[in-house]
Amino acid sequence: MEKYLLGIDLGGTTIKFGLIDTHGTIVTQWSVPTNVANNGESIVPDMTASIEAVLEQSKLTAANLIGAGMGCPGTVDRINGTVHHAFNLGWEAPQRVKQRFQEALGIPLFLENDANVAALGEKWRGSGNDAANLVFITLGTGVGGGVIIDHQIVAGVGGAGGEIGHFPIACQHQLTCTCGNTNCLETLASATGIVHLAEMYRQGTTTTLNQYENLTCEIVFQEAQSGDELAIGIIEEVAEYLGMTCSMIANLLNPEAIIIGGGVSAAKAFLLNKIAAYYQQTVFPSVRSSTKLKLATLGNEAGILGAAYLAKEGITHV
Repeated sequence: MEKYLLGIDLGGTTIKFGLIDTHGTIVTQWSVPTNVANNGESIVPDMTASIEAVLEQSKLTAANLIGAGMGCPGTVDRINGTVHHAFNLGWEAPQRVKQRFQEALGIPLFLENDANVAALGEKWRGSGNDAANLVFITLGTGVGGGVIIDHQIVAGVGGAGGEIGHFPIACQHQLTCTCGNTNCLETLASATGIVHLAEMYRQGTTTTLNQYENLTCEIVFQEAQSGDELAIGIIEEVAEYLGMTCSMIANLLNPEAIIIGGGVSAAKAFLLNKIAAYYQQTVFPSVRSSTKLKLATLGNEAGILGAAYLAKEGITHV
């Protein structure tokens, strides 16, 4: 009987799924919209119903599944299998995700924070090359992070290990973060933060950014690469914050790699080279030669692959 791992990437707008073999090859992948109505009450039933439908279409049963892993936003209680503070899902109170899932499908489920799961995906099948020690930074609407030491996710005593997006940044701004603190990295280096900086700086200046009524992060990068001085200055500022952050992480942990992913990283070498320039200026010399900065390679597949790896390792260690 063929056996597969099930990887699930639960997001605020879409739930992505993948049937994946034990070597990390995606056999089937699909997605469904995330229904956050009524405090997200139908999310788990929608998820299990979709899995059952795809298994039936594929002439498979739950017996073909070794186990499932899931990455999700919010605070994850790995022991009790609950998720809460996932506000974009409507899950303010703890949700018994693991229990409801396992009762519906009869297979074990392993839960982890979504950024940590993406880190596992890059480690297993991406640019991490199965490194024992790496850090993953995801630059999207916010800034997430995952830290892997000796092949294990660093969860922390309160489950908040790897909250790189909430590193405080010393700068001229006074930007309030969604967490309530000021000048967290994600207020400056996320897609949202980059647009915010651009909107502040372009007022009263001559810049091609003024051609756009609705700025996006992609536009700022596009104009920077086309030579607009203001846009270049914004990306340089953001790169400095990220370079300094990578330097502090590297000096503390000296991992084999710091991998940068997420939507903002679509700028690829243009962004990475600028981050690396500031990183090289500030990192400890012996760390500079051993901890490398890399771009993520898996894109949207990092979540389902990392979730499958979570299940694979979880089953192994049960």
